[in-house]
Amino acid sequence: MTPDLNTTFSALADPTRRAIIAHLARDGEVTAGELAAPFAMSAPAISRHLKVLEAARLIDRKTDAQFRRLSLNPEGFKAAADWLNEYRNYWEDQLGALADYLNEIQQPGDRNDGNGAKSRPPKRKSNGRPKRRG
Repeated sequence: MTPDLNTTFSALADPTRRAIIAHLARDGEVTAGELAAPFAMSAPAISRHLKVLEAARLIDRKTDAQFRRLSLNPEGFKAAADWLNEYRNYWEDQLGALADYLNEIQQPGDRNDGNGAKSRPPKRKSNGRPKRRG
C-alpha cells in the first residue's frame, strides 16, 4: 500500500525530518543511534520523527541482531517525484515561452511597425497597488 501525497509531503514538511533524510542520503544505512547523534533532542523525539518517515514509506528499518538499521526507501519518493515532474514540465514550457518572448523584445532593430519605426513592447499591467515613493 502506498501512502498518499499528503502523508509524504507532511513528512517532508518538517526540517528535522528533512535533515534525517539528508543524513541517510549522504551516509547510507545507519543505526538509529548514529542517526540521532547530530540532533540535540531526546531519543523519543527522534523516534517519533522516524515513525512519521516510516509511515510515509520514506525510510526502511531493518533489525540486525540488537541494532535497528535505517535507510532511504526510494519507492517512497516515487509518487511525489512523479507529481512534481508533471508540474516541472508545465513550468519549463511556460518559462521557455517567457525566455523566447524576452529575447524577441530585446533584439535591437528586429521589431518595427512597418514604417521603419521600432515598436515598444506591450506595457505591463498594473498590479493594482499604488506606486511607492522613495
